[in-house]
Amino acid sequence: MAKVFIFTASTGAGHNLAAQSLKESLDEVGYQTEVYDAFKEINVALDRLITKGYQQMVVNIPKLYEQMYNQFNNMNRFQKGIFQVLTKIMNPDIVPLIKSGKPDLIITTHPFVTNVLGTLKEHGAFNVPVLSIVTDYKIHTIYLKKMIDAYVVGSDYTKQTMVEKGVDEKIIFPYGIPVRQTFLENNHLNKKETTDVVGTILLMAGSLGSKQMEKAFSALLKVKEKIRIIVVCGNNVKMEKEIRNLISRETCQNKIVEVHGFVNNVSELMDQSDAIISKPGGLTTTEAIVKNIPMIIPFYYPGQEEENADYLVDGGMAIKVDKIKDLTSMVDFLFENKYIIKRMSENMSEEAQKRSMSKTIELCQSLIAQ
Repeated sequence: MAKVFIFTASTGAGHNLAAQSLKESLDEVGYQTEVYDAFKEINVALDRLITKGYQQMVVNIPKLYEQMYNQFNNMNRFQKGIFQVLTKIMNPDIVPLIKSGKPDLIITTHPFVTNVLGTLKEHGAFNVPVLSIVTDYKIHTIYLKKMIDAYVVGSDYTKQTMVEKGVDEKIIFPYGIPVRQTFLENNHLNKKETTDVVGTILLMAGSLGSKQMEKAFSALLKVKEKIRIIVVCGNNVKMEKEIRNLISRETCQNKIVEVHGFVNNVSELMDQSDAIISKPGGLTTTEAIVKNIPMIIPFYYPGQEEENADYLVDGGMAIKVDKIKDLTSMVDFLFENKYIIKRMSENMSEEAQKRSMSKTIELCQSLIAQ
Protein backbone atom coordinates (compact mmCIF):
# COMPACT_ATOMS: atom_id res chain seq x y z
CA MET A 1 0.00 0.00 0.00
CA ALA A 2 1.49 3.35 -1.09
CA LYS A 3 1.95 5.98 1.62
CA VAL A 4 1.27 9.70 1.07
CA PHE A 5 2.22 12.58 3.38
CA ILE A 6 0.22 15.80 2.98
CA PHE A 7 1.72 18.95 4.51
CA THR A 8 -0.49 21.98 5.15
CA ALA A 9 -0.48 25.10 7.36
CA SER A 10 -3.21 26.96 9.21
CA THR A 11 -3.09 30.43 7.62
CA GLY A 12 -6.83 30.49 7.01
CA ALA A 13 -8.96 27.38 6.50
CA GLY A 14 -8.42 26.85 2.77
CA HIS A 15 -5.07 25.04 2.89
CA ASN A 16 -6.27 22.62 5.55
CA LEU A 17 -9.56 21.92 3.76
CA ALA A 18 -7.72 21.22 0.51
CA ALA A 19 -5.48 18.79 2.41
CA GLN A 20 -8.45 17.02 3.98
CA SER A 21 -10.21 16.82 0.60
CA LEU A 22 -7.15 15.14 -0.90
CA LYS A 23 -6.96 12.74 2.03
CA GLU A 24 -10.63 11.80 1.51
CA SER A 25 -10.06 10.97 -2.14
CA LEU A 26 -6.73 9.19 -1.66
CA ASP A 27 -8.09 7.08 1.21
CA GLU A 28 -10.99 6.02 -1.00
CA VAL A 29 -8.65 4.47 -3.56
CA GLY A 30 -6.59 2.66 -0.92
CA TYR A 31 -3.65 4.92 -0.10
CA GLN A 32 -2.30 5.27 3.42
CA THR A 33 -2.56 9.04 3.88
CA GLU A 34 -1.31 11.19 6.74
CA VAL A 35 -1.89 14.96 7.07
CA TYR A 36 0.57 17.19 8.95
CA ASP A 37 0.23 20.84 9.88
CA ALA A 38 3.84 21.64 9.01
CA PHE A 39 4.52 24.48 11.44
CA LYS A 40 2.67 22.92 14.39
CA GLU A 41 4.67 19.72 13.90
CA ILE A 42 7.94 21.61 14.01
CA ASN A 43 7.79 24.45 16.52
CA VAL A 44 4.98 25.99 18.56
CA ALA A 45 6.64 29.42 18.51
CA LEU A 46 7.13 29.23 14.73
CA ASP A 47 3.50 28.21 14.26
CA ARG A 48 2.35 31.13 16.38
CA LEU A 49 4.60 33.54 14.48
CA ILE A 50 3.46 32.45 11.01
CA THR A 51 -0.19 31.48 11.42
CA LYS A 52 -1.24 33.94 14.11
CA GLY A 53 0.95 36.65 12.61
CA TYR A 54 -0.69 36.13 9.22
CA GLN A 55 -4.19 36.33 10.67
CA GLN A 56 -3.44 39.50 12.64
CA MET A 57 -1.75 41.18 9.69
CA VAL A 58 -4.37 40.53 7.00
CA VAL A 59 -7.21 41.57 9.33
CA ASN A 60 -5.63 44.55 11.10
CA ILE A 61 -2.86 45.82 8.81
CA PRO A 62 -3.89 44.78 5.27
CA LYS A 63 -1.73 47.44 3.58
CA LEU A 64 1.39 46.04 5.25
CA TYR A 65 0.38 42.54 4.20
CA GLU A 66 -0.10 43.75 0.61
CA GLN A 67 3.37 45.30 0.64
CA MET A 68 4.96 42.10 1.96
CA TYR A 69 3.00 39.96 -0.51
CA ASN A 70 4.31 42.03 -3.43
CA GLN A 71 7.86 42.09 -2.09
CA PHE A 72 7.99 38.31 -1.70
CA ASN A 73 6.51 37.96 -5.19
CA ASN A 74 9.70 39.60 -6.49
CA MET A 75 12.10 37.98 -4.06
CA ASN A 76 15.48 39.62 -3.58
CA ARG A 77 18.38 38.23 -1.55
CA PHE A 78 16.81 39.38 1.72
CA GLN A 79 13.50 37.57 1.11
CA LYS A 80 15.34 34.45 -0.07
CA GLY A 81 17.41 34.63 3.10
CA ILE A 82 14.25 34.53 5.22
CA PHE A 83 13.22 31.25 3.59
CA GLN A 84 16.71 29.84 4.04
CA VAL A 85 16.37 30.54 7.78
CA LEU A 86 12.86 29.01 7.79
CA THR A 87 14.25 25.92 6.05
CA LYS A 88 17.04 25.57 8.64
CA ILE A 89 14.51 25.83 11.48
CA MET A 90 12.26 23.16 9.96
CA ASN A 91 15.04 20.84 8.77
CA PRO A 92 15.82 19.07 12.09
CA ASP A 93 12.18 17.98 12.52
CA ILE A 94 10.65 17.65 9.07
CA VAL A 95 13.45 15.63 7.46
CA PRO A 96 13.48 12.90 10.17
CA LEU A 97 9.68 12.76 9.88
CA ILE A 98 10.00 12.08 6.16
CA LYS A 99 12.88 9.61 6.54
CA SER A 100 11.22 7.62 9.32
CA GLY A 101 7.77 7.66 7.69
CA LYS A 102 9.11 6.74 4.24
CA PRO A 103 6.26 8.21 2.17
CA ASP A 104 6.04 7.33 -1.53
CA LEU A 105 4.70 10.82 -2.31
CA ILE A 106 4.63 14.19 -0.55
CA ILE A 107 1.84 16.67 -1.26
CA THR A 108 1.87 20.25 -0.01
CA THR A 109 -1.08 22.65 0.03
CA HIS A 110 0.75 25.74 1.30
CA PRO A 111 3.27 27.97 -0.56
CA PHE A 112 5.66 28.36 2.42
CA VAL A 113 5.82 24.59 2.87
CA THR A 114 6.27 24.08 -0.87
CA ASN A 115 9.25 26.44 -0.79
CA VAL A 116 10.83 24.74 2.23
CA LEU A 117 10.34 21.20 0.88
CA GLY A 118 11.68 22.22 -2.54
CA THR A 119 14.76 23.72 -0.90
CA LEU A 120 15.38 20.65 1.29
CA LYS A 121 15.01 18.32 -1.68
CA GLU A 122 17.36 20.50 -3.71
CA HIS A 123 19.96 20.07 -0.93
CA GLY A 124 19.56 16.28 -1.06
CA ALA A 125 17.73 15.93 2.26
CA PHE A 126 15.28 13.42 0.74
CA ASN A 127 14.38 11.95 -2.64
CA VAL A 128 10.60 11.65 -2.68
CA PRO A 129 8.38 13.13 -5.42
CA VAL A 130 6.69 16.36 -4.31
CA LEU A 131 3.32 17.55 -5.65
CA SER A 132 2.32 21.15 -4.89
CA ILE A 133 -1.36 22.10 -4.82
CA VAL A 134 -1.69 25.80 -5.70
CA THR A 135 -4.66 27.08 -3.71
CA ASP A 136 -5.10 30.45 -5.45
CA TYR A 137 -5.68 31.46 -9.05
CA LYS A 138 -2.56 33.50 -9.74
CA ILE A 139 0.80 31.99 -8.91
CA HIS A 140 3.04 33.53 -6.26
CA THR A 141 6.81 33.22 -6.63
CA ILE A 142 7.07 31.43 -3.26
CA TYR A 143 5.56 28.32 -4.87
CA LEU A 144 8.27 28.08 -7.52
CA LYS A 145 11.12 25.70 -6.69
CA LYS A 146 13.18 23.61 -9.12
CA MET A 147 12.74 20.29 -7.31
CA ILE A 148 8.93 20.31 -7.21
CA ASP A 149 7.88 17.42 -9.46
CA ALA A 150 4.38 18.62 -10.36
CA TYR A 151 1.80 21.32 -9.66
CA VAL A 152 -1.99 20.97 -9.60
CA VAL A 153 -3.59 24.37 -10.26
CA GLY A 154 -7.10 25.78 -10.32
CA SER A 155 -7.38 26.88 -13.93
CA ASP A 156 -5.73 27.31 -17.33
CA TYR A 157 -5.24 30.96 -16.30
CA THR A 158 -3.13 29.84 -13.32
CA LYS A 159 -1.08 27.56 -15.56
CA GLN A 160 -0.41 30.44 -17.95
CA THR A 161 0.81 32.70 -15.12
CA MET A 162 3.27 29.95 -14.14
CA VAL A 163 4.51 29.40 -17.67
CA GLU A 164 5.15 33.14 -17.91
CA LYS A 165 7.38 32.81 -14.82
CA GLY A 166 9.41 30.07 -16.49
CA VAL A 167 7.82 26.87 -15.15
CA ASP A 168 7.77 23.94 -17.59
CA GLU A 169 4.17 23.55 -18.75
CA LYS A 170 4.62 19.75 -18.73
CA ILE A 171 4.58 19.67 -14.92
CA ILE A 172 1.52 21.96 -14.50
CA PHE A 173 -1.88 20.29 -14.40
CA PRO A 174 -5.06 22.45 -14.30
CA TYR A 175 -7.17 19.82 -12.55
CA GLY A 176 -8.70 22.22 -10.04
CA ILE A 177 -8.18 23.07 -6.37
CA PRO A 178 -9.42 20.05 -4.35
CA VAL A 179 -12.79 20.53 -2.65
CA ARG A 180 -14.66 18.34 -0.21
CA GLN A 181 -16.72 15.51 -1.67
CA THR A 182 -20.00 17.09 -0.53
CA PHE A 183 -19.44 20.01 -2.94
CA LEU A 184 -19.37 17.59 -5.86
CA GLU A 185 -22.85 16.32 -5.02
CA ASN A 186 -25.94 17.98 -6.46
CA ASN A 187 -28.11 19.01 -3.55
CA HIS A 188 -30.40 21.41 -5.39
CA LEU A 189 -33.34 19.22 -4.39
CA ASN A 190 -32.71 20.51 -0.86
CA LYS A 191 -33.36 24.10 -1.92
CA LYS A 192 -36.05 25.70 0.18
CA GLU A 193 -38.86 26.95 -2.00
CA THR A 194 -39.79 30.25 -0.39
CA THR A 195 -42.41 31.52 -2.81
CA ASP A 196 -42.77 34.99 -1.31
CA VAL A 197 -39.11 36.02 -1.77
CA VAL A 198 -37.40 36.97 -5.02
CA GLY A 199 -34.23 35.09 -4.10
CA THR A 200 -31.67 34.03 -1.50
CA ILE A 201 -28.28 35.61 -0.76
CA LEU A 202 -25.56 33.77 1.16
CA LEU A 203 -23.27 36.19 3.04
CA MET A 204 -19.93 34.78 4.20
CA ALA A 205 -16.52 36.08 5.21
CA GLY A 206 -14.35 32.97 5.52
CA SER A 207 -13.07 31.29 8.65
CA LEU A 208 -11.45 34.49 9.97
CA GLY A 209 -14.55 36.64 9.62
CA SER A 210 -14.40 40.22 8.36
CA LYS A 211 -14.83 43.69 9.79
CA GLN A 212 -16.94 44.52 6.76
CA MET A 213 -19.62 41.88 7.37
CA GLU A 214 -21.87 44.15 9.44
CA LYS A 215 -21.82 46.84 6.73
CA ALA A 216 -22.63 44.26 4.06
CA PHE A 217 -25.51 42.83 6.08
CA SER A 218 -26.88 46.32 6.73
CA ALA A 219 -26.78 47.01 2.98
CA LEU A 220 -28.73 43.81 2.27
CA LEU A 221 -31.45 44.84 4.73
CA LYS A 222 -32.02 47.92 2.52
CA VAL A 223 -32.74 45.84 -0.62
CA LYS A 224 -36.22 46.85 -1.73
CA GLU A 225 -37.46 43.35 -2.58
CA LYS A 226 -38.21 40.65 -0.05
CA ILE A 227 -35.18 38.37 0.05
CA ARG A 228 -33.81 35.56 2.20
CA ILE A 229 -30.41 36.29 3.74
CA ILE A 230 -28.22 33.49 5.10
CA VAL A 231 -25.29 34.84 7.14
CA VAL A 232 -22.28 32.65 8.02
CA CYS A 233 -19.87 34.34 10.44
CA GLY A 234 -17.32 31.52 10.66
CA ASN A 235 -15.22 31.45 13.82
CA ASN A 236 -15.75 35.14 14.49
CA VAL A 237 -17.99 35.04 17.58
CA LYS A 238 -17.82 38.81 17.99
CA MET A 239 -19.06 39.34 14.43
CA GLU A 240 -21.95 36.93 14.94
CA LYS A 241 -22.99 38.85 18.07
CA GLU A 242 -22.81 42.17 16.19
CA ILE A 243 -24.96 40.82 13.36
CA ARG A 244 -27.58 39.58 15.82
CA ASN A 245 -27.54 42.94 17.61
CA LEU A 246 -28.05 44.69 14.27
CA ILE A 247 -31.10 42.52 13.58
CA SER A 248 -32.60 43.57 16.90
CA ARG A 249 -32.06 47.26 16.05
CA GLU A 250 -33.08 47.28 12.38
CA THR A 251 -36.41 46.70 10.69
CA CYS A 252 -36.31 43.31 8.96
CA GLN A 253 -40.00 42.88 8.24
CA ASN A 254 -39.58 42.07 4.56
CA LYS A 255 -36.48 39.89 4.98
CA ILE A 256 -36.06 36.28 6.06
CA VAL A 257 -32.78 36.10 7.97
CA GLU A 258 -30.70 33.14 9.22
CA VAL A 259 -27.49 33.73 11.18
CA HIS A 260 -24.88 31.02 11.72
CA GLY A 261 -21.43 30.86 13.29
CA PHE A 262 -19.10 28.13 12.03
CA VAL A 263 -20.98 25.55 9.96
CA ASN A 264 -20.18 22.26 8.24
CA ASN A 265 -22.97 22.47 5.65
CA VAL A 266 -21.74 25.31 3.41
CA SER A 267 -22.39 23.08 0.38
CA GLU A 268 -26.06 22.78 1.30
CA LEU A 269 -26.33 26.53 2.00
CA MET A 270 -24.83 27.28 -1.43
CA ASP A 271 -27.39 24.98 -3.04
CA GLN A 272 -30.14 27.04 -1.40
CA SER A 273 -28.74 30.36 -2.65
CA ASP A 274 -28.93 32.37 -5.86
CA ALA A 275 -25.68 34.25 -5.21
CA ILE A 276 -22.93 34.43 -2.60
CA ILE A 277 -21.36 37.55 -1.11
CA SER A 278 -17.92 36.63 0.18
CA LYS A 279 -14.21 37.22 0.29
CA PRO A 280 -12.68 35.38 -2.71
CA GLY A 281 -10.40 32.98 -0.88
CA GLY A 282 -9.03 30.23 -3.12
CA LEU A 283 -11.16 27.44 -1.67
CA THR A 284 -14.36 29.47 -1.31
CA THR A 285 -13.93 30.58 -4.91
CA THR A 286 -13.51 26.99 -6.06
CA GLU A 287 -16.49 25.77 -4.05
CA ALA A 288 -18.67 28.51 -5.58
CA ILE A 289 -17.47 27.59 -9.08
CA VAL A 290 -18.21 23.89 -8.50
CA LYS A 291 -21.67 24.82 -7.20
CA ASN A 292 -22.23 27.38 -10.00
CA ILE A 293 -23.15 30.08 -7.45
CA PRO A 294 -22.30 33.58 -8.82
CA MET A 295 -20.21 35.74 -6.50
CA ILE A 296 -20.60 39.36 -5.46
CA ILE A 297 -17.33 40.63 -4.00
CA PRO A 298 -17.47 43.77 -1.81
CA PHE A 299 -14.36 43.01 0.26
CA TYR A 300 -11.13 41.07 -0.06
CA TYR A 301 -7.70 40.96 1.49
CA PRO A 302 -4.96 42.42 -0.73
CA GLY A 303 -2.65 40.02 -2.51
CA GLN A 304 -3.98 36.64 -3.54
CA GLU A 305 -7.64 37.40 -2.80
CA GLU A 306 -7.53 40.52 -4.95
CA GLU A 307 -6.00 38.43 -7.75
CA ASN A 308 -8.70 35.76 -7.28
CA ALA A 309 -11.35 38.47 -7.59
CA ASP A 310 -9.84 39.70 -10.87
CA TYR A 311 -9.83 36.13 -12.22
CA LEU A 312 -13.52 35.67 -11.37
CA VAL A 313 -14.59 39.02 -12.81
CA ASP A 314 -12.60 38.49 -16.01
CA GLY A 315 -14.28 35.10 -16.41
CA GLY A 316 -17.79 36.52 -16.00
CA MET A 317 -18.30 34.57 -12.76
CA ALA A 318 -18.40 37.44 -10.28
CA ILE A 319 -19.09 41.15 -9.84
CA LYS A 320 -16.89 43.41 -7.72
CA VAL A 321 -18.57 46.18 -5.76
CA ASP A 322 -16.24 49.08 -4.94
CA LYS A 323 -18.27 50.38 -2.00
CA ILE A 324 -20.14 48.09 0.37
CA LYS A 325 -23.13 50.45 0.47
CA ASP A 326 -23.57 49.78 -3.27
CA LEU A 327 -24.51 46.18 -2.47
CA THR A 328 -28.09 47.37 -2.05
CA SER A 329 -28.50 48.62 -5.60
CA MET A 330 -26.41 45.76 -7.05
CA VAL A 331 -28.58 43.05 -5.47
CA ASP A 332 -31.74 44.90 -6.54
CA PHE A 333 -30.37 45.10 -10.09
CA LEU A 334 -29.44 41.41 -10.23
CA PHE A 335 -32.84 40.22 -9.02
CA GLU A 336 -34.55 42.54 -11.50
CA ASN A 337 -32.35 41.05 -14.26
CA LYS A 338 -32.03 37.39 -13.31
CA TYR A 339 -30.66 36.50 -16.74
CA ILE A 340 -27.35 38.01 -15.55
CA ILE A 341 -27.23 35.61 -12.59
CA LYS A 342 -28.08 32.77 -14.97
CA ARG A 343 -25.26 33.70 -17.36
CA MET A 344 -22.72 33.98 -14.53
CA SER A 345 -23.81 30.57 -13.28
CA GLU A 346 -23.35 29.12 -16.77
CA ASN A 347 -19.83 30.57 -16.94
CA MET A 348 -19.04 28.88 -13.64
CA SER A 349 -20.44 25.60 -14.91
CA GLU A 350 -18.16 25.76 -17.96
CA GLU A 351 -15.16 26.39 -15.71
CA ALA A 352 -16.17 23.60 -13.31
CA GLN A 353 -16.22 21.05 -16.13
CA LYS A 354 -12.44 21.41 -16.49
CA ARG A 355 -11.65 20.25 -12.94
CA SER A 356 -11.10 16.58 -12.14
CA MET A 357 -10.19 14.99 -8.83
CA SER A 358 -9.83 11.62 -10.60
CA LYS A 359 -7.08 13.08 -12.80
CA THR A 360 -5.36 14.46 -9.70
CA ILE A 361 -5.41 10.94 -8.22
CA GLU A 362 -4.03 9.53 -11.47
CA LEU A 363 -1.24 12.13 -11.32
CA CYS A 364 -0.42 10.97 -7.78
CA GLN A 365 -0.24 7.39 -9.04
CA SER A 366 2.10 8.33 -11.89
CA LEU A 367 4.40 10.31 -9.56
CA ILE A 368 4.65 7.32 -7.21
CA ALA A 369 5.37 4.98 -10.12
CA GLN A 370 8.12 7.10 -11.71
